Amino acid sequence: MFHKAEQRADWEPPGGRAAWQDIRMDSVGDTLQRLRETFSAGRTRPAEFRATQLEGLGRFLRDNKQLLQEALARDLRKPDFESEVSEFSMAQHEIHLALRNLRAWMKDEKVPRSLGTQLDRAFIRKEPFGLVLIIVPWNYPLNLTLVPLVGALAAGNCVVLKPSEISKNMEQVLAEVLPRYLDQSCFAMVLGGPEETGQLLEHRFDYIFFTGSPRVGRIVMTAAAKHLTPVTLELGGKNPCYVDDNCDPETVANRVAFFRYFNTGQTCVAPDYVLCSPEMQERLLPALQSTIARFFGEDPRSSPNLGRIINDKHFQRLQGLLGCGRVAIGGQSDQSDRYIAPTVLVDVQETEPVMQEEIFGPILPIVNVRSLDEAIDFINRREKPLALYAFSKSSEVVKQVLARTSSGGFCGNDGFMHVSLASLPFGGVGASGMGRYHGKFSFDTFSHHRGCLLRSQGMEKIYSIRYPPYTPRNLRMLLVAMETRSCSCTLL
Repeated sequence: MFHKAEQRADWEPPGGRAAWQDIRMDSVGDTLQRLRETFSAGRTRPAEFRATQLEGLGRFLRDNKQLLQEALARDLRKPDFESEVSEFSMAQHEIHLALRNLRAWMKDEKVPRSLGTQLDRAFIRKEPFGLVLIIVPWNYPLNLTLVPLVGALAAGNCVVLKPSEISKNMEQVLAEVLPRYLDQSCFAMVLGGPEETGQLLEHRFDYIFFTGSPRVGRIVMTAAAKHLTPVTLELGGKNPCYVDDNCDPETVANRVAFFRYFNTGQTCVAPDYVLCSPEMQERLLPALQSTIARFFGEDPRSSPNLGRIINDKHFQRLQGLLGCGRVAIGGQSDQSDRYIAPTVLVDVQETEPVMQEEIFGPILPIVNVRSLDEAIDFINRREKPLALYAFSKSSEVVKQVLARTSSGGFCGNDGFMHVSLASLPFGGVGASGMGRYHGKFSFDTFSHHRGCLLRSQGMEKIYSIRYPPYTPRNLRMLLVAMETRSCSCTLL
């Protein structure tokens, strides 16, 4: 493990400060070489080794829950309820799912064969890529560390983990505690900011998994391209929320407000703006006002159910967005506490900054449209979002939005509940990202799917119809032999 960030003054590594100095002197290149040697030796491939690492992650969560909750509270003032739902529970479920299914996921997958390959073995083998880099964001710093890490370790890779320096308390806990639960021959952690991350990306990895902004995603993809390294980019964008006139405004207000203001709006799949008619807006605003008061009280600043903005830089960016349109609900802020009230904006123009960037805070603009067609046109003029939401009592309206748009994920009549299902892939499309994970999708993402066919050296007389000199008769026989019941992709 090697570090570039200042550590807590009262913490000493095992073996005292002398050991810490040895760790710091370990160069990036030497550490990556050590991990590659581990992978080349085949240490990470057995199912037993993989299961041991996953069990270590489970113990890490159980043994250090209070410490991790305190870190989340210090970084984001995240309520324990939100931490349990979105950080601990999801990560623990992913660990349990991988442990229960690991051998089945690793098993060679048989595939259909052609007439000419009936005596052969044809299968897909799931192989680890090798040395994987996982770069983690700050908004769900535990979930977005452990969930991809589960997939990478389950698939048999060696891992370099780069936690976010912005959620500094969680970064510190991860650096100090997590390595004790994993085999250090296959795992390393890098701390630091953009400079250290840039230096890290100069090295060759076999796979890079990045979660963050589209701007940084482009930097990661450019660096990966130099080595032809495959990537998963979990990015973001502006997630539309269409609200049909045929809705119960109280139900919509409850669900939209919950998912918009969850984690103080610092969620990549949160509804980023509402599209609705002026008439629906008039019904929705009082419902949102009532819901926000019920959720957070008359003074949301004193509510234990509302977190805080991660740092001053993001606070100032969000405070600037409060000047867009007109504040209909909320709008209060206090930089000394990094507090921004749950806010709803109306009379918002498409060209304003709040509609040009992902908000990533407790601000909800409402944009008026006159029809479903206009809403769909509005959505389709913009980059493809990470998530898209549609509310209507008419299932036909929801189905139309689903059929006529494109997004990473979709949920009808609720917020980002689709993310809670490990049976659904999570990922973006276009500007909102590429690749997918969660559950078995994580294992598949971190595995190379190797197409294999094993044939004996016998039957040469039959197979000789492939060889020159070519004849029409041999061609006809070969084409028949290549046919399969379910595909036509196998060559004799």
